[in-house]
Amino acid sequence: MSRLTGSILAALSVLMTACAGFTPLYAEPGVTAGLQQIEVRAPDTRTGFVLRGHLEDALGYRREDASTYRLTTQVRERRTPLGSRADDTATRYELTLTVAYALTEIRGNRRLHEDLVTVSTTYAAAAQPYAGVVAAEDGSDRAAAQAASLIREDLARWFAEPAGSRPE
Repeated sequence: MSRLTGSILAALSVLMTACAGFTPLYAEPGVTAGLQQIEVRAPDTRTGFVLRGHLEDALGYRREDASTYRLTTQVRERRTPLGSRADDTATRYELTLTVAYALTEIRGNRRLHEDLVTVSTTYAAAAQPYAGVVAAEDGSDRAAAQAASLIREDLARWFAEPAGSRPE
């Protein structure tokens, strides 16, 4: 038993030395500070409002500090009925949310980075009108949260790149 334990510990120590150059993404200088300085602009819709809230939370945006960057988003939603009941109404819907976004430096109005994320989620189609509205809003909220998470990850990677090698 002690030989097996020794072998496992030796293997783990070799694996751990391979991680010597590893630095967590958010430990890179400037990543967290950069994300916190992003002012978010979103469409004047319910989904845009929810997306902006999720993005501000994900980025750690501080309203009291002066913003250095602006993130402008464009949102497109597509709902597709899935399955059908005997009366030919949908049993579920798939919501596909596509968010195009651009990061701009406020001073100088220079576009720094842009990309597109697409997320999908499903929700049940209820026979009662109120339940149907609640289910659709819940699906929209979940899709906005997923999109905000993907955007935050992309922007964190962008800020982690050395300034000279950042993809534009």
